[in-house]
Amino acid sequence: MAEPTPQDMAAKLLASGFERSGPSAAALTDPIADTPMVVTLDELRPYEHDPRVTRNPAYEEIKASIRERGLDASPTITRRPGEAHYIIRNGGNTRLAILRELWSETKEDRFFRIACLFRPWPARGEIVALTGHLAENELRGGLTFIERALGIEKAREFYEQESGQALSQSELARRLTADGYPVPQSHISRMADAVRYLLPAIPNLLYGGLGRHQVERIAVLRKACERTWERRALNQSLAVDFVTLFQDVLMQFDTQPDDFSPQRVQDELVGQMAELLEADYDTLALEIDDSESRQRALTSEPAAPTPPAAPVVPATPPAPVSAPQQPPVLSVPRDTTPVTLVTPAAPAATPPASSEAPKDQHGPRDERLQGHIVTPAPTTERLQSIQRMVADQLGDKLPDFEADALLAIPVQAGGLFPISDVWYIEPGLDAPDRLRVHIAQFAREIAEDATVAEHIEASEGGIGFVCVSPAVGQAKALPAFGRAVLTLLHALSAAPPAANGLDRARLADELAALLHGHGGSTTRLSDAALVKLFRLLRLARRLLDLQAGEAGHEA
Repeated sequence: MAEPTPQDMAAKLLASGFERSGPSAAALTDPIADTPMVVTLDELRPYEHDPRVTRNPAYEEIKASIRERGLDASPTITRRPGEAHYIIRNGGNTRLAILRELWSETKEDRFFRIACLFRPWPARGEIVALTGHLAENELRGGLTFIERALGIEKAREFYEQESGQALSQSELARRLTADGYPVPQSHISRMADAVRYLLPAIPNLLYGGLGRHQVERIAVLRKACERTWERRALNQSLAVDFVTLFQDVLMQFDTQPDDFSPQRVQDELVGQMAELLEADYDTLALEIDDSESRQRALTSEPAAPTPPAAPVVPATPPAPVSAPQQPPVLSVPRDTTPVTLVTPAAPAATPPASSEAPKDQHGPRDERLQGHIVTPAPTTERLQSIQRMVADQLGDKLPDFEADALLAIPVQAGGLFPISDVWYIEPGLDAPDRLRVHIAQFAREIAEDATVAEHIEASEGGIGFVCVSPAVGQAKALPAFGRAVLTLLHALSAAPPAANGLDRARLADELAALLHGHGGSTTRLSDAALVKLFRLLRLARRLLDLQAGEAGHEA
């Protein structure tokens, strides 16, 4: 074998090395478990669905702290599959913005490279990230009412994408609670109204920090005015509809929250309504105030659960009221006799001991009362005294929820017309026109539970309301729950079957699911809606009896 020449040796030494024949990874995959890592500002992006839109009120304090101490709490980051940049996972967008400012001001490396905790992107990543940001923002500086409302609307969108169907407000509240951000259904309803009706007209006012109570007052005013407008504008040809009128009036008050006055909004709105409807201003204002005061009972329900023990105090006024009047006293023992038979000595012993042992004696009683309350029906001592005086004058027995709850099974449900007794009909209500007003309102509130309230309209004839049936295509687009509720109300309105998308034949299959939640493809009515359905049926039966001349049958 010939020895290699120097040229051969040089060629072999200069030959290229081994090359990889398979594919090479451009970047490493993300960790599959929680992993601490250091990232730069260039690699990190804020969460684009962050509910906070306005500047954090504590922005300057946080910036001063980070400048002096650095980051005490490192943000948690994550990354969507296939994306190049990391994002903030659950709160920390304010800190990220501050770090960018400090880096541009100082060019210090400690503000450019950040120690973070990486968490893998979960299967329900968008929902987990959004609810995490909502919860974290509540803990770190809070959100304005409209920011919270928009965040919850975005969460509804993600939930509906996940489930493939529209969600009711009660179902949305349940899912938010399960994901760690509990919000009452009543708050979700107010937030939806703010986003739909108020945000287009007063964005500066809302983003400026208009509070929940003022938002609720405007929402109640809008509903009261709209109800009055619909009643008075019936069979009239007007140049503008209420939605446009309300938006035009409200836009004039898009200022800073400190300069905002709900009373000025009401004066301007009522004035323009009076001009368009050719009605007297004072009469219209009185009508709206009456409707608004009743509707406010629904919006003030968060304050109602705390004073259930307070009604024990109003229990003392009946003594002086009934003492000089013997007839009302004779009617009371009929209902209270069962209680005196069980504990005959208790009434005599309680007055002197009431100052010492109300907590021990009324604790089980209050718990029992709370078990019968579906949604609170707020009231005042003055209103109760007026109701007692009217009942005494008419010789009627006023239903006492707290007393009757220990003898029967009454319920309490809040709303425009709060329910404390499903069966009892007050003398002032026992007239066809008044019954129709209440029936229509209960139907509207039941439909609102399924977000189909816009399909219910009050009627001066029949049972008091009619269902504006959607077309076949529109009805199929409704969620199963909304379609079932609308079909039920359409059947109760005694209207003849129409050629629309509401199939009464399917109601038999969905009725059990609507009432108790089993069988069928829909979800059941909420407890409050079920109570209102019972009350609607009771009033409808009485209305039909009055129309048929059978008023004496119920007596």
